[in-house]
Amino acid sequence: MMWALASLLLAGLARAAIPNAMLRGMPSLPKIPVPARSITSPNGTALPPITTVYYFDQLIDHNNPDLGTFQQRYWMNWEFYEPGGPIVLMTPGETDADGYEGYLTNETINGLIAQQQNGAAVLVEHRFFGYSNPYDNLTSQSLALLTIQQAIDDLDYFANTADLPMPGGDAVKPGQAPWILIGGSYSGALTGWTMVNKPGLFWAAYASSAVVEAITDYYGYFTPIREYMPQNCSSDVEAVITYLDGLYAANNTAGIQTLKEAFGLGDVVHVDDFASALQYNLFDWQSLQPDVGPGAMFFDFCDALEVKDGVSAGPEGWGLENAIYSWGNFWNTTYYNYVCGSEDAETCLGTYNTTQSYYTNVTINNAERSWFWMVCNQVGWYQVGPPEGQPAIVSRILQPIYEERQCVNMFPQAFAYPPQPTTTQTDMMYDGWNIDVPQLFFANGLRDPWREATVSADGLYKANTTSMPIYEGDGFHCSDLITENGIVDPTIAVVQAAGLMYMKEWLAEWTPSA
Repeated sequence: MMWALASLLLAGLARAAIPNAMLRGMPSLPKIPVPARSITSPNGTALPPITTVYYFDQLIDHNNPDLGTFQQRYWMNWEFYEPGGPIVLMTPGETDADGYEGYLTNETINGLIAQQQNGAAVLVEHRFFGYSNPYDNLTSQSLALLTIQQAIDDLDYFANTADLPMPGGDAVKPGQAPWILIGGSYSGALTGWTMVNKPGLFWAAYASSAVVEAITDYYGYFTPIREYMPQNCSSDVEAVITYLDGLYAANNTAGIQTLKEAFGLGDVVHVDDFASALQYNLFDWQSLQPDVGPGAMFFDFCDALEVKDGVSAGPEGWGLENAIYSWGNFWNTTYYNYVCGSEDAETCLGTYNTTQSYYTNVTINNAERSWFWMVCNQVGWYQVGPPEGQPAIVSRILQPIYEERQCVNMFPQAFAYPPQPTTTQTDMMYDGWNIDVPQLFFANGLRDPWREATVSADGLYKANTTSMPIYEGDGFHCSDLITENGIVDPTIAVVQAAGLMYMKEWLAEWTPSA
């Protein structure tokens, strides 16, 4: 359990330097440490370390193969493989894939499936992330080739073309061997979308916390957080947010300035940037997993608000005055340094200075920039305040335009004015919540902030069928992908067992076609 906590703290520190609130809540796959153990094949042969990098000649543009290829990185583990077993493929999605090799082992559902079915596990890096780049920069012109469809076509071309480095790896194309696609979060959505777009390519698929519905106005991100965070904490956060929104509605600039100063953020020029900064504490929820308790940043935040002289507030919290003081004090004593370090508040939290390197840096291996491109164009998921009449732990000052304006900052060559992402078109092309694909297993978590974009969204009531099973445990984001989480949470163990059962049943029905 200690490794889980350590990895989450590392993830938090890495995320702390990101100046844009939306990117702190990227729908990323949780990282697990890479095991240091040596691995052998079933017959005892020593195998290459799972950190060994392999390269595949991927098409730059699937609509124009004449443009040539680029080197796409991938990793592989065949310690459980026996001829006839499946190829279990995953992309970690919107990140540098180096460091995600743990997903090749049985410390994850990928490896558990490979172990159960005598399969081999493959991890392939998503185009325009890490060092798998068609071009040597991330300009708008280059990123024009970063689309959902190109990413789907990459998976298709890899499966049908790659000669894998294991013995017999040149004779395991789809049709010769069953392929299973696995993903979590955005890569879980990509898994579902691929099953829709390329029927028959993958024999079966497992999609965890899969955000299959693209949504521009994604205030639902905060719904599971508000529902499952300590109630006294949500009560006091709501009180502060209601107060801020009241000041804004009354155009009380002096009151807003006083509130900013209580948080040590008096130098933040724009009120929407201040409102965005208050989201940061809530984004720490996304890094929680079932075996993480006291000491996680999110719980430190709530303890700072709710524990006075060793006494915890009741469900209604301590009230507005104490909430402003204690939340502000937490920012002043702990959180500001965690987020901003030595930077001044406006440099750290402001989003209006378009000369900042955050907006202008076009070098490769900049996951935030690549992800912003996908967000601005196709998926949205802007984490904003809720409509009037709903409880708000995030300010209604924050609306999609806050992020869309930054799309222009980041990509002025592509956008002359704030763009609206083509979420309706994305959902039409890849079915969104209407997805209905056989042999696709969905796994979700009640406490996942991305739940409202999955097939387990509130009010969707999508049927759990033997053709397309939908299981939901008490987990957080992609909790079911990690073996350890099933050990500490029996509801996640049920999800994992069901996934393994369905994979076994479906694979028993596979017959070669080539």
